[in-house]
Amino acid sequence: MTSSVALVTGAGSGIGKAAALALAKEGYKVGALGHTEDEISSTVDAILKAGGEGLALHADISDERQMDGAVRQLVSEFGGLHVVVANAGINGVWAPIDDLQLSEWNKTISVNLTGTFLTLRATVPELKRSGGGSVVVVSSINGTRTFTTPGATAYTATKAAQVAMVQQLALELARHHIRINAVCPGEIESSISANTSLRKEEETAIPVVWPEGQVPITGGRPGCSEAVADTIVFLASEKSRHITGSPIWVDGGQGLLR
Repeated sequence: MTSSVALVTGAGSGIGKAAALALAKEGYKVGALGHTEDEISSTVDAILKAGGEGLALHADISDERQMDGAVRQLVSEFGGLHVVVANAGINGVWAPIDDLQLSEWNKTISVNLTGTFLTLRATVPELKRSGGGSVVVVSSINGTRTFTTPGATAYTATKAAQVAMVQQLALELARHHIRINAVCPGEIESSISANTSLRKEEETAIPVVWPEGQVPITGGRPGCSEAVADTIVFLASEKSRHITGSPIWVDGGQGLLR
């Protein structure tokens, strides 16, 4: 068990909620951050009910002032910060490149990429003050291992960029004893599809028949959020003390088919 403090963005549902609960189970004090108050409150209620310590942080990760304020609130409440899980993101609009609107592109970049930047910029000073820590960025197999999702140009660009940020920052932050890694999930049962708008799929999709489904290790079924959360807990812990700058694909072999 640990008495460390963790921040999890996008903690209201899916992978973020599973990660927040898993970290709390390991003894972390968890700041559960998100833009939907009732979902964040539900996550914190579950943490408290299980005997853990949690704090609901209502913020939009693409808003600089909100993110800075949320991190200050977390540190004021729990006294420090040791682990950051930059999970929040959207699928956004998936459409042919000549149909994708600038406003749609900008929205995906703002949440997924600028949001990751603002999360790191707000939290790294606190990790330095704590003498080090661990950052886990939730990327995807899209843009890092596979490129077959129809029309997902903006989304894959952000996910590839997240891994590039992780690898760039691994060296910059190493002197401060801060490790940073990425988890790249494949198809996972979560609510991110609610943030997806698919348009003119027939113009971008490449017809493929997957053998026995597209996730080999589960017989074709999507993975679960807890599988990703367990990887995040490992990367947050001292058990992964010699791992930094690494993408880890949590996809049940899905990316190898594509």
